[in-house]
Amino acid sequence: MSVPATPIRFVLAPSMGEVKEHVRAELFGRALTQRLGRAVVVEIAPSFEALERELAEERAELVWGTAEQCTAFEPRARAVLRAVRAGRGEYHAALLCRASQPLSLERLQGARAAWVAPRATAGYLLPIRHLSERGVSLAEAFSEERFFGTYRKALLAVLSGEADLTAIYTSHPEESTVRAFLAEHLGADERRLTPFAYTGPTPADGLILTSRLTEDDAAVLVSALTSLTDRTGGLEPLLGLFDSEGFVPSSGRGTRRRRPPPSRQTEYLAVELDAHARCLRVWTPGDEVFGQDLRDAEGRSLEDVLGLEAAGPLVALARAARHGGGSGRVEYRAQVAGRTHWFAAEASVRARGPGAETAPTMLLVRDVTELRAQEEPLYRLASFPLLHPEPMLEVGPDGLLRYANPAAHLAFPDLLSRGARHPLVEAALAWSRQEVPPDGLGVTPGVLHLNQRSWELTVFPLLDPEGLRVFAKDITARKRMEAKLKADRLGALGSLAAAVGHEMGNPLAYMLANLGFAREELQRVGESLRAQDNPLTRDVAEVVEALVEAADGAGRLKTIVQDLRTLSRAPLEHHQTIDVTPVLEHALGILRGDLRPGVRLERDFREVPAVVGDEARLGQVFVNLLLNASQAMSGGAEHVLRVATYTAPTGEAVVEVQDTGRGMPQEVLARLFEPFCTISPSSKGLGLSVSYAIVTGLGGTLSATSREGQGTTLTVVLPAAPAAAHEARPLGSDAI
Repeated sequence: MSVPATPIRFVLAPSMGEVKEHVRAELFGRALTQRLGRAVVVEIAPSFEALERELAEERAELVWGTAEQCTAFEPRARAVLRAVRAGRGEYHAALLCRASQPLSLERLQGARAAWVAPRATAGYLLPIRHLSERGVSLAEAFSEERFFGTYRKALLAVLSGEADLTAIYTSHPEESTVRAFLAEHLGADERRLTPFAYTGPTPADGLILTSRLTEDDAAVLVSALTSLTDRTGGLEPLLGLFDSEGFVPSSGRGTRRRRPPPSRQTEYLAVELDAHARCLRVWTPGDEVFGQDLRDAEGRSLEDVLGLEAAGPLVALARAARHGGGSGRVEYRAQVAGRTHWFAAEASVRARGPGAETAPTMLLVRDVTELRAQEEPLYRLASFPLLHPEPMLEVGPDGLLRYANPAAHLAFPDLLSRGARHPLVEAALAWSRQEVPPDGLGVTPGVLHLNQRSWELTVFPLLDPEGLRVFAKDITARKRMEAKLKADRLGALGSLAAAVGHEMGNPLAYMLANLGFAREELQRVGESLRAQDNPLTRDVAEVVEALVEAADGAGRLKTIVQDLRTLSRAPLEHHQTIDVTPVLEHALGILRGDLRPGVRLERDFREVPAVVGDEARLGQVFVNLLLNASQAMSGGAEHVLRVATYTAPTGEAVVEVQDTGRGMPQEVLARLFEPFCTISPSSKGLGLSVSYAIVTGLGGTLSATSREGQGTTLTVVLPAAPAAAHEARPLGSDAI
């Protein structure tokens, strides 16, 4: 087989169990990689529709398809391998209901159905087809039909009373087989459900080898897949990914033929030994095992049968179990046909029979060579959460902590005690409600400031069971570097602005004075001409209007120069301990007359500590933030301007200004606090940069989050003043 640079892309149908199936898929891909000598990359499709697109566009070499997909794509595929379960290459669907509320095909009127997915064979297509063939009108029978995505979720919907029936696959149309499946997914709750109907058989789902593979590569891949349980395989546990015993090629002739089971020749040996390690009875699939002929093995010593190297560890294990009166297990290696193989052996002592001098010892020996080769990647996968250097945790949809790695407990020692009320968990849950990650991809919603450190969170949704996987990355050093770079940049700009402002101050002063003088004189002349009814009156009025516009422009230029001087970070004057709330109330009073029609102002003022700063400068910050939010809301729709204050978990005073305006793109958000950055044509783009300079000058932070079409939130965090200087005052919440 050739070994091309590109790997084989293997796409699976949506998983039945999120974590377990991903791990099994990874191990299965590694096992195939070892057998083929070519990399196999396993992916799980986010939906059956996505899987259908992969097949239709032939973007993958290997696809795990539904029964219908296997049948539909078989004519143009290199090969189709059907899964074998319980010795059969076909399966049925079982219709289930609650045992306490039994149903039948004749008693479905008004029932609520919980299906898996529109493309799921046993979870939807097969039972729907079965009901239609028996004359059941689906539109009349069901009062509600919903898709839940996985078998487990559909089963839980019936258990909870959210639905009345569902369907699952079963290898045999009998209750005991169905209950084995239910026990795997529901545990003891399986007794609460009962099957009430079975569909006819359908050819099994399986593996589709697409035409992206060459014929030679496809032949080698078929050989590898159909021999997973052959001699020295030891990979049966990996077939749990497909809940299958193996695969057989589809003949393409007839869809309801019984398929023979695959050859099961994995090498194992079961032997009963007496006290002298002589073989009393021997069981094995063939006449040979581990390269040794086992014919006439009974009555001979185990060393004579297997050889000293292979038998030595087994004899020692049997002796230890016999002397200890219990059982034991050992793994060892031995040479078989010139190759090193690994064996796993278990020993147990049987009860002594009538007339026997000693109790016999049972040995079960199995070749685990290939399975052992998977242990290293298995341990690597299993140890990832444990050894991941950054905090990682998993929580349920209600914030219940399911798991946190050592790094998480080290970074957040109060994680267990605070649980769902921990700021990290609250932030992840809040962002998960706001963001809808596409196709199960993670989102990086923002930065959490906690314990004087900055944490960048990445949140991944878990589907079954529902929850969130949260990664927290410490970006404190990066944030400090960014702040220093921004401070240096603003400082350089401020120095330049101070120098330019100083040089522009005098020219602006006499420019404004002269413009004012000229305007007043022309107005006096115009009044005299108007009294004389002189035709030049209109011309003089136009000149006066031009002078007014020129003076207005010069005034705006003076304001810009003053704002630029603020960026010079000159020491703020009048530092004192001040209440944040009265300053914010004053800013709201200034803004109230400028609120646009249709904008509702909401206040949520909670207890906040006092801060040290300049009251006038802080008021300027709040006015800038409120004006920015007000200008962002336009149009006929009703908008909300929400202003909130609260105390951060680490004791700082927090002020939030949230609008429901147009929001802004990420590229604008990234440079929002830079001078002259604005998306409003009426804004100079200096208000937020000046506010940033003032807040950071007070030792605080000013940050923003925004989503286009949904609004922006500006957050001011200021360090609390010394506790002795002021006592925080609780405030209520109201709406205006």
